Amino acid sequence: MERRLTIHYEEKPCYDIVFSQDFMGLGKELENLGAAERKICVITDSIVEPLYARKALDALEGKCKKAVMFCFPAGEANKTLDTVRDAYKFLIQEGFERKDLLIALGGGVVGDLTGFTASTYLRGIDFIQIPTTLLAQADSSIGGKTGVDFDGYKNMVGAFHMPKLVYMNVSVLKTLDDRQFFSGFAEIMKHGLIKDSLFYEWLLDNMYEICGRNLTVLEEMVMRSSMIKKAVVEKDPSEKGERALLNFGHTIGHAIEKAKNFELCHGECVALGCVAAAYISWKHGLLEMEEYYEVRDMFVPYHLPISVEGIVPEEIVQLTKSDKKMEAGNIKFILLKKVGNAVIDRTVTEEDILHAVREIYFSEEDKAE
Repeated sequence: MERRLTIHYEEKPCYDIVFSQDFMGLGKELENLGAAERKICVITDSIVEPLYARKALDALEGKCKKAVMFCFPAGEANKTLDTVRDAYKFLIQEGFERKDLLIALGGGVVGDLTGFTASTYLRGIDFIQIPTTLLAQADSSIGGKTGVDFDGYKNMVGAFHMPKLVYMNVSVLKTLDDRQFFSGFAEIMKHGLIKDSLFYEWLLDNMYEICGRNLTVLEEMVMRSSMIKKAVVEKDPSEKGERALLNFGHTIGHAIEKAKNFELCHGECVALGCVAAAYISWKHGLLEMEEYYEVRDMFVPYHLPISVEGIVPEEIVQLTKSDKKMEAGNIKFILLKKVGNAVIDRTVTEEDILHAVREIYFSEEDKAE
């Protein structure tokens, strides 16, 4: 039995998130979106294409005027305006009009790039999200934020463009390698840390089932995580206030991601950023020392890093200055008052950030010891 959440925008129903353990309900959802009168382009990448493109195209069989696929090389390095340009050319050659539809089939890179393409092609056409990674299911597929990287700066070019549907088939998580699976889990854990201490405790209580990828537990986990993000984005759809809480761990995390030339997964960098932000929270007198160490250590059972080597702490501080969350030269930093209660803070200094990065930095001297 499929479950669903309805996301509201400006207090009106905007789109549904459907939770399932297969693709069987996708055709019906497309019918409900008027697919019979539309051409549909499935946009995916070279990793997802051999796994799920055929299943998605089979679900479109007889449901739309025409179905085509655009596939680009996988990886963050290809989430660029050059790839968007290639997508534009493909859509033009295939005669796509404003009434037609794009489907993002893949992880966060595919979803962000497809959403941005949809937001700008012919001044905006509809798209839906079919996220195939835990990271995308937990975070990037919900809320309408789209974008691409620019000269190595993550999501520097983008737009808000709401999908018409998010279809989450949790069975796809079975094909993720461990590193990608646990990378996505960082965003799940973040949601508990910023908004829901009971969910945080549930994640710890269900550790073995989550690590074993029990589909029933995964569906419950993704749905509860989505409920948290739904509550935040409905209050602040264009990130003018409370939605900034979702950036917990991201300011330092994004800086590490760039400094490491995207060698680390996004979720691994988010985990590091969460540890650093929890450290600053402790030093600002918001968390007790024991609470900081608990937050830090709870990433370990989920195979997420709590220290990083091969960086220059001072460089990380400089990179945070190019963060999109800068406001009048100050970063809107997200700190924890306690587990389940995050706050926006504008008093975090460069020195605070430097000390936090040094806390998670694993140096050559540390190796020698």
